Amino acid sequence: MKLIFATHNPNKVKEIQELLPEHIQILSLNDLDYNKEIVEYGETIEANAKIKAETISELYDLPCFADDTGLEVEALDGKPGVKSARYAGQEKSDEANKEKLLKNLEGAEDRSARFKTVIVFINGNEIKEFVGICDGEITKEPSGTGGFGYDPIFKPKGFTKTFAEMSSLEKNKISHRGLAFHKLIEFLKA
Repeated sequence: MKLIFATHNPNKVKEIQELLPEHIQILSLNDLDYNKEIVEYGETIEANAKIKAETISELYDLPCFADDTGLEVEALDGKPGVKSARYAGQEKSDEANKEKLLKNLEGAEDRSARFKTVIVFINGNEIKEFVGICDGEITKEPSGTGGFGYDPIFKPKGFTKTFAEMSSLEKNKISHRGLAFHKLIEFLKA
């Protein structure tokens, strides 16, 4: 079975491919030579996931899914949220995003945060939504070399290390994306 994952991000593709049974093959936008940027004009994480899935679904005759993820920080009224990837500017810099977030949290006592992933799956007229949430907190400084994005400064609730300090296997069991993908996988198996 072939599924299109509407992303150019090889880290995300690798993350989900490790969770899927071997008979399900993921095709990324890179595999399809789709090089246009899909404009994410939605006001919510859910809306952006749907925009990406619908855009690709209309072009290719295969089941398709897209995800969108946001980091919601309590002390910042849920920001960066839907703007997580471009928090520090349009150029999408992980380093600049982390620096800006840590600067904006200087002196904050409440560092609680949550990662939220929404996956929208489209197969013909069928549209399904899967949500994964991982609660945790923002550390005061980056720690670890694994993962990507905000992983070095996000410590999940009940753990002593950041996502960036965990193996991909450990992270996938508890992460927002892992939880949402598990829901998608259960749906695909059924």
